[in-house]
Amino acid sequence: MAVAASSLIEPINAEQQAQVVDKTLATLALAEKEYGRPFAAIPVLFDLRGRCSGMYRVRGRERVIRYNPHIFAKYFVDNLGTTVPHEVAHYVSDCLYGLAKIRPHGDEWRRVMAVFKADDSRTADYDLSGIPTRRQRYFDYRCLCQSHRLSSRRHNKVARREARYNCRQCGESLSFVAPCQVST
Repeated sequence: MAVAASSLIEPINAEQQAQVVDKTLATLALAEKEYGRPFAAIPVLFDLRGRCSGMYRVRGRERVIRYNPHIFAKYFVDNLGTTVPHEVAHYVSDCLYGLAKIRPHGDEWRRVMAVFKADDSRTADYDLSGIPTRRQRYFDYRCLCQSHRLSSRRHNKVARREARYNCRQCGESLSFVAPCQVST
């Protein structure tokens, strides 16, 4: 169901972002006090989109906590009390035990959540009306007999030369034309 552009929730402002960062750092300080060891400050981004309120991400050696500024705007107080400790607990349990050795919401993570005196539920049940969600992009391709639409995932595979797609009718290799004007 599409939401009118005028009814979309605006993301949190800079002051609210600062409050979220402060709460993240305060929660991390609580873990430092409880475990008697320092934890490196972790970057906090407000670039998450879609249905998730927060995410702890590890890529290589880079660790970051990402928050969804639109969901925080709609449920600010609730997310300060639930999402922030939830994501910090992922970071702390990673630092203490290593991601390879624990389940994402396993016993170690639950123990860290208990230190924070936070609800250890894994998901929230929010009404997401007005929250912008990620939409699949499509790209126009052609063969000898017709037009085709490839998803961004398939288009990127073609662009990286990891895959080639052929028409089921004529068997000809598909050639890129342009991004589609409307994504559905």
